[in-house]
Amino acid sequence: MLELGTCYYPEQWPEAIWADDAYQMVELGLKWVRIAEFSWALVEPEEGKFDWAWLDRAVNVLGQAGLDVVMCTPTAAPPKWLIDKHPEILPVDENGVTRKFGARRHYCFSSPIYLEYATKIAEEFAQRYGQNPYVKAWQIDNEYGDHDTIHSYSPAAKRAFGEWLEHRYSSIEQLNEAWGTCFWGMKYSAFSQIELPNNLVEEPSPTHLLDYYRFSSDQVVKFNRAQVDTLRKFVGSSPITHNFMGHNADYDHYAVGADVDFASWDSYPMGALVYSPKEDAEKAKLLRVGLPDQPAFNHDLYRHVGKGKAWVMEQQPGPVNWAKHNQSPQDGMIRLWTWLAYAHGIDVVCYFRWRQSKFAQEQFHTGLLLPNNEPDQAFSEVAQVANECKLLPEAGEKKKAQVALVLDYPSRWAARTLPQGADYSSAKVAMDWYTTLSRMGVDVDIIGPHSDLSDYKLIILPDMIIDNPKFTSRLNEAAAKVFLGPRSGSKTEHMHVSEPLPPGSLKELIHLDVVRVESLPRYNQDQIVFEGEHGNVTNWRESIKASEEVLGHFRSDYRDGYPALVGNQKCIYAAAHVDDALQEKIATYLVKWADVELHAGLQEGLRITCRGQLKFAFNFTNETKYLNLPEAAVIYVGAEHISAFGVVIWSDSPIE
Repeated sequence: MLELGTCYYPEQWPEAIWADDAYQMVELGLKWVRIAEFSWALVEPEEGKFDWAWLDRAVNVLGQAGLDVVMCTPTAAPPKWLIDKHPEILPVDENGVTRKFGARRHYCFSSPIYLEYATKIAEEFAQRYGQNPYVKAWQIDNEYGDHDTIHSYSPAAKRAFGEWLEHRYSSIEQLNEAWGTCFWGMKYSAFSQIELPNNLVEEPSPTHLLDYYRFSSDQVVKFNRAQVDTLRKFVGSSPITHNFMGHNADYDHYAVGADVDFASWDSYPMGALVYSPKEDAEKAKLLRVGLPDQPAFNHDLYRHVGKGKAWVMEQQPGPVNWAKHNQSPQDGMIRLWTWLAYAHGIDVVCYFRWRQSKFAQEQFHTGLLLPNNEPDQAFSEVAQVANECKLLPEAGEKKKAQVALVLDYPSRWAARTLPQGADYSSAKVAMDWYTTLSRMGVDVDIIGPHSDLSDYKLIILPDMIIDNPKFTSRLNEAAAKVFLGPRSGSKTEHMHVSEPLPPGSLKELIHLDVVRVESLPRYNQDQIVFEGEHGNVTNWRESIKASEEVLGHFRSDYRDGYPALVGNQKCIYAAAHVDDALQEKIATYLVKWADVELHAGLQEGLRITCRGQLKFAFNFTNETKYLNLPEAAVIYVGAEHISAFGVVIWSDSPIE
């Protein structure tokens, strides 16, 4: 059953109120409390001199009240004494400017000195609390990559990058060949000559840049693994996690997830809306609900990153403080987001934060309590969820969907390396496909190229740019039908054009050649005719030569009649990105083609998904909607007329 929690900062509040806070948490229905992720300077105010007394008391107060503690390693905020002693720990930005102490995440992943200190403080925490009966789970660091902190251009990063390249290529000759350094006379004679790819006169070699992105990701994996390995020596069977940020694709989340026991992520749907590329008119409709499918996409992603186990470690409880605009969610949205998480396989939802801060950078970030200790809006919604949990039968695990969408981090980096157009966004391409399918009532898993492909009926590669012959072979052997979006398989691992032409090894699935690509402005008027209907091309179009059935063709003053969608019994390829209406038309065709089950007839603004035998409906609109449920349906939460911003939970028949 769903469990609830919160993020608490005892160091920011008088000790006299800790016990009352803990009592209120338990009374509210919370089980988990996360602490200490920014506590290093308080625990170790001087090097080698520790003050554990306050944290010991906090753990005891929380645990004795009946709460389970998530203890964090505090490495997201190295203390001032450490920076003063070793300023070389600090990261350097793309412009060559050292980022200073005074906030958080002020370290370079490539610093061997910081790795040593971080591992040491993690060991101190693990030795102190690894066997504490109240500490039931562990979080490593906090939000890797937030505030653009994966990529550092420090001297330490330069040295480590050279070593990484030498390990990857063995000889400088192989690197020169892979990077194509004969172009523009960029040839190297030693690994020590290679600079980091910043502050250049023009854009760097795409292979140079992609390798730098790979290297930066590997540094995060190494840093995380060092702490995980250290904790494992002391914490017994207590599970270990890291709280990912869904929008940050600067490192491979699958690789970090492989080393932890479960994945967690921090869910802030309102901020995601502010930074969305959607048009303002569409954003206005979603102003106080956020992007309906952004949290669901990430729930499905991190359930996979966590090998089937995932939490929300921070759930937005109201307005935040860090976006360009920080509007309030509609009343009811905190409850909706909580049940949405559970429906998509999340086991624990923790709200950030328990009480709104009176000082420092996050004063405007709401909590469950106001600064004067009165309950804020989210408090009552969490209480409602806690009571509703008592009404539900056990749902069990989230079952595998029939449709999988492939998210490949190296391909995300490849798109950034050679975007070939100002408006191109791999994240948007993936989210558009997920949203289209969700609006149709189709459940979708988010998977990587190393995932198990069995039992899927349809596998979608929205734009997996890096050709992966091993994955292609697995796709070919899988029973699923495959949809390939444009740019799929268009580059080798070294960012060369796939041989002999794109889509490279994916020609095992479909016989075609991509002979020209173009990125298009928003005012282009190219269209595609598909099943008798016209739809608009958006920002990408390809010219292809194919010996497959033509399912759709371009209507344009340029290469009119050229194939736009081609396919066979196994695979369909699209040679353009298209508008929402045509994408829904194509998705409808794919779902029928692959015999995928769906929740048909969804009204605008509704989403439906399943967890075990339970079904969940979510209303993201300000209007009451009607659910036409089976006569034998048992409703546990809500009603068949689903209220504005409401939730309904039911089973189609009684659960034994």
